[in-house]
Amino acid sequence: RYMKNFKLTKETKQQIIFDIQKYFSDERDEQIGNLSAELLLQFIIEKVGPAIYNQGIHDAHSFDSEKIEELYGLEK
Repeated sequence: RYMKNFKLTKETKQQIIFDIQKYFSDERDEQIGNLSAELLLQFIIEKVGPAIYNQGIHDAHSFDSEKIEELYGLEK
């Protein structure tokens, strides 16, 4: 539900679009325009973003759980 409101700053979005274009140029010897790179970025955000977000939530939960267990270990 939080991914629907996901927004990149203008600067970050422009940098990622540039990076996508550079990747295509360097790795695939292809040139793609801003619109194609932006559409690819949007696709990645929609399709891959939720999995990355969910993994981040899982990792944060695991980290917090470990720290809470450490706190309980300090009980006298």
